[in-house]
Formats: sequence, structure tokens, C-alpha cells
Amino acid sequence: MDFGRLSDLRYVDFRLPADHPETVAALARAQPQSAGPPALYIGCPIWTNKAWLGSYFPAGIKDSDYLHYYGRQFNSIELNTTHYRIPDAPTVRKWRDAVPAGFKFCPKMPQIISHERELYNADELTTTFCRSISELDEKLGMAFLQLPPTFGPEHLPRLERYLLDFPSYVPLAVELRHPAWFADKGLRDSVAAMLEALGKTLVLTDVAGRRDVLHMRLTTATAFLRLNGHGLIGSDYSRADAWAERLAHWLSQGLQTAYVFIHQKDIMHSPLWTQYFLEKVRALTGLEVAPPRIIPQPVQGSLF
Repeated sequence: MDFGRLSDLRYVDFRLPADHPETVAALARAQPQSAGPPALYIGCPIWTNKAWLGSYFPAGIKDSDYLHYYGRQFNSIELNTTHYRIPDAPTVRKWRDAVPAGFKFCPKMPQIISHERELYNADELTTTFCRSISELDEKLGMAFLQLPPTFGPEHLPRLERYLLDFPSYVPLAVELRHPAWFADKGLRDSVAAMLEALGKTLVLTDVAGRRDVLHMRLTTATAFLRLNGHGLIGSDYSRADAWAERLAHWLSQGLQTAYVFIHQKDIMHSPLWTQYFLEKVRALTGLEVAPPRIIPQPVQGSLF
């Protein structure tokens, strides 16, 4: 995730802002009649992590086996491959069958919809995409609409119409990036209220160079967090502490589901950060999510 990435972090205040005043109220309004236990899903943007061969993946596996082993280390993925092409149904079913029960895919909306057409004249493509990813069945978490930095508030009517027509059988999270969405409090609050009314989740992005997008406004009983780390420096760990505490608070207020996606330049850092974060969450909430672990590798025998 290059959006908002900085090389110099000396002047960045990584402390989490206070909750938006409507967040706790939104959680109360969103509580279903018969809610099950809360769930936490955590993962990375890709599964083809060759650096994990011999540690989190067995050495020497085929490319086609990567997702199988990824799904035994993490219980979710920010599925970026769908941003570049709409997969066919057999491919989606292959993904679905490669991972264990309880795993959730969060497919990113294709860029032809979000970036090239900017939601204009995209209904047919959207229907095709949603029908395709619905083959994930119970392993579909929620689709993820990332709007480009060029998509500003002047396009609000287009966004609202698109969301009104979006297929109801696919849960959707929306990430806004243009600074103008956040510069005006009234606009920001009205857009969040619209998303809440439509049952769409507003993405939270924790990134060094754009602290304005860390709005702390939940619009559904689902939190969708994208976190950009910096190589396991001190702020990565303090942010893990802060997010564990905030999620614990939201869970006590009625949050049902949290998706947390980690972006680290060195993919070897993501499992280590995840281990630390999940232990903090478990200690605060009792919520158990199996962390990624280095797996035993077969040892070649010796003749001597």
C-alpha cells in the first residue's frame, strides 16, 4: 500500500484519534436481533509470498499450493488480484476450496469499475463481478471498493446511486481517499450517515502520510481496517497495542466483525506483527484467533 506512505516518520503522530461521536450509537443501531459471537479476521494483500518458503510455507511447494498453506496461517485475505481482472467462476471455486472453513476473502473491486470508469456506466460489470465472487459462498467476507484519490465529493450523487444499486447479496466496504471528503466535517458526517443508512462499511486506513483518513467512524457492526506498517519499528508495536484496545472497546459496544489487513514492505514482518497483535487482542477480549506459526520442515537424512 503506497497510498500515504512516508519515508520520514519523525513527525508523524501515530496515536489513534478518539472515536467519532456517532460510532458507539452506530454500533447500537446496527446490532442484529440474534447476534452470534464476534469474529476477528486478519490477513495480508497476497498469498504468493515466496519469502515464506521454508518457514511459514513448506519449502519447494508449487505455486498452485500457496493459497492452501496461506489459509492455514491467516484466516482472511485482502484479495487484490480481483482489482486487475474479474475472475471466472471456476477460478473462484478453486480459491474457495483451497482454504479451510472459517476463512474469509475480501475481494477488491476491479479497477475498471473504481478507477477507470469511476462508477459511471459500471452496472453490468458490477453484476458480473458480484456473481463471480458469490461462488465463494460462506467464505466471502465483504467486497472492498477503493475509490481513487481523484474521486472527490463532486461525485457524491454518482457514489450514492452506485451504492443504492449495488447487489444486496454482497457485503461492501468503501474506502474514500480524496482529501476533500475529510476536510469538511459536515460533508464527512453526511457521507458516513449515508453509508450507515445503506448498510455499507466505511474503511479505516491507518497510514503515516494521511492521518485525515483515520476518521474513527463506524457505519456498520463491521470494522474494516487497513494498516501500513514500517518494518516492526516501535510505532508498529504501539499501534498494535492501540488497535487491540480500540477493538476491545468496540467489541464491548456491539462490534460483530473486524477485518484487519497488514501491509508491510517486507512480507516476513507481517506474521510477526500478527502474532503480537493477536496476543494483545486475546489478553483484552478472550477472542482466540490462531496466529501464524513457522511450520516444521522435513529434514533430509544423512548417510553418515
